[in-house]
Amino acid sequence: MATVLKASPRQDLRGSATRKIRKQGLVPAILYGNKIESQPVSVEGADFLKTVRSVGKNGLFSLEIAGKKNHQVMIHDIQIDPLKNEYTHIDFFEVDMTSEIEANVPIRLEGEAPGLKEGGMLSHLLYEMSVKCLPADIPEEIQVDVSNLNVGDSIQVADIRSSVSVEITNEDDETIVTVQIQAAEQENGQAGDEEVSGTEEAEGTAEE
Repeated sequence: MATVLKASPRQDLRGSATRKIRKQGLVPAILYGNKIESQPVSVEGADFLKTVRSVGKNGLFSLEIAGKKNHQVMIHDIQIDPLKNEYTHIDFFEVDMTSEIEANVPIRLEGEAPGLKEGGMLSHLLYEMSVKCLPADIPEEIQVDVSNLNVGDSIQVADIRSSVSVEITNEDDETIVTVQIQAAEQENGQAGDEEVSGTEEAEGTAEE
């Protein structure tokens, strides 16, 4: 059964009314799409959190307004109060299930890179990937295996493009993850080179 989030229409859009519904545990939101007029609504904060945990931030679900019409929607934007860690506004986008859309999908690294045992440091550089596909085909996440990465190795978008079932719109040369020599080791190596150079200079001076 599809996930359903209940919403109520908002008639009073004044700031005082918005603050009032937030105190009641509701979150002001807007529903919009290419084929509908924008409609202000509100949802229960607790119910919205359950929905996000159930379908993810890129998932599809039904938004039921006033117990009547259901809209197939995705979350387009979420605003959060950084001090209170509470939702302050949500944008719901009604999708056309027959048309491709673009969405950002989180990247999750899998496995353990052998380069870490060699003293390397794993650098995760790209955390989201942009994909283009039908709404129902949007993956919840894209998994990237790092179990073959040694020091100096990296994985670019081009390396995983063929293993992802949907179209990736990122550039091929964007780096997702790399294993690099740790800064301390680089500094030690440079210091060692300077010592060797200094010793050679001293020996050369002595010979003269």
